[in-house]
Order: sequence, then structure tokens, then C-alpha cells
Amino acid sequence: MNDGFLEELLSPDIGGAFETFLSTFSPGSALERAEMRDTEEEGYVVQGTLNIWIGQHAFQVGVGDSFGIAREPFRWANRGNTDALVVWVIAPPTY
Repeated sequence: MNDGFLEELLSPDIGGAFETFLSTFSPGSALERAEMRDTEEEGYVVQGTLNIWIGQHAFQVGVGDSFGIAREPFRWANRGNTDALVVWVIAPPTY
């Protein structure tokens, strides 16, 4: 785990047009500086809540919510008291 964030590869391999991760965000963890990748990404929250900023928009997502990022700056923070678990899909793959 790196600074309260862990990615576990769910894809059967790292070949193909996309990759899927189970991302764990520990309480208090945050990506303070916005990142921008030349990718399209989607997330689906399976546990907890996550604050996410995509472009100029702020959201709080919880269990059953999803979000999409298409070549936009984003950052996130887990302000909750429990881990947030997100199934995160990235295309094209970054690894």
C-alpha cells in the first residue's frame, strides 16, 4: 500500500484494450494534486464513500454509484472512517 491507496489487478492479464482494478482508499488518504491521463476511466463503488473531483466538478460517491473520467484532470479523497473500495477500469491500459 502506498499512502493509503492500493490497486489490485482484477484483469486476467495486462494485455488487451483495458485493465480492471480493485482500488482500496484508506480513511484519510487523498490524491492532493490533480492527475490527468490520456485515458478513459470508469469507477464503481462497492464499499464506503469517496470524494472525487473531475475537471471542475466535485462529487461524493458511495455504494452503487459510478463515475467516468475522459481525459480530464481528477483527484480524490477518502474523508470517511472506513476503506472505500472501487472497481476501476482504465482504457487504454496504463501498466
